[in-house]
Amino acid sequence: MTKRLVVDHVSKRYHEGGFERTALEDISFEVGDGEFSVIVGPSGCGKTTLLRIIAGLERPSSGRVFLNGKELLHPSPYVSMVFQSFALFPWLTAAQNVEYGLKVRRVPEGERRRRAERYLEMVGLGGFGGYYPRSLSGGMRQRVGFARALAVEPEILLLDEPFSAVDELTAQALRQDLLRIWGYIGATFILVTHNLSEAVELGDKVVVLSKPPAKVRHVEHVQMKRPRRAEDKEFSEIRLRLLHLLGEELGKGLHGLEEAIAMHGRRGGYGLCQV
Repeated sequence: MTKRLVVDHVSKRYHEGGFERTALEDISFEVGDGEFSVIVGPSGCGKTTLLRIIAGLERPSSGRVFLNGKELLHPSPYVSMVFQSFALFPWLTAAQNVEYGLKVRRVPEGERRRRAERYLEMVGLGGFGGYYPRSLSGGMRQRVGFARALAVEPEILLLDEPFSAVDELTAQALRQDLLRIWGYIGATFILVTHNLSEAVELGDKVVVLSKPPAKVRHVEHVQMKRPRRAEDKEFSEIRLRLLHLLGEELGKGLHGLEEAIAMHGRRGGYGLCQV
């Protein structure tokens, strides 16, 4: 598989109040062309910081990121991002929100409208282009966020916990739509999530980060055919392997891990298997 993105020994340090804090330390991994990769790790380990570095929104303190073989030194028109908090402009309609990035790039008005219609239709919001965010549900607002990110037709789509602000039924529908869109457009997706079941359901590769300062603890290659079901044996084995790894990072003892796994098995849902 052709390498679309290479994260090469990336570290990130912050200087605050006379002290230095290391958020990321010597992070390296690769993402192939058209691959769906997922990043998981303990809360506060720097997953979003890493995603922002990949987006070109922050510079690493050391190390480099390569996109298509060229070092990424600033935000790239080939990389787009979906945020967990929707990040829509409330004074713009759904269609105008989708068109915003295209307008910044000076795409002609007719082409902006065509793309807005196309991608709103793709995310299941055909006919809702004239609605303002306040008139849309949380799930619909996140679909607008998907459409806006897709409208610039990126090579890499970054997703920062895009399902965390919606209920589980809505999240499940969005996950299925996201997989459908990924399969259709063939772009490379990189998702940050706390949800291990979500990671196994969606990812071709799961990059597990350690507690801060974050390092790559493990890379799990998921070779299950899609659609993937949480009740399948292989799905459960991968999820529990990830849970053990993250449990060790969180400093849980074996008893705590067994209790968490038992509770997850009884409840059988997505919600508990999070870090």
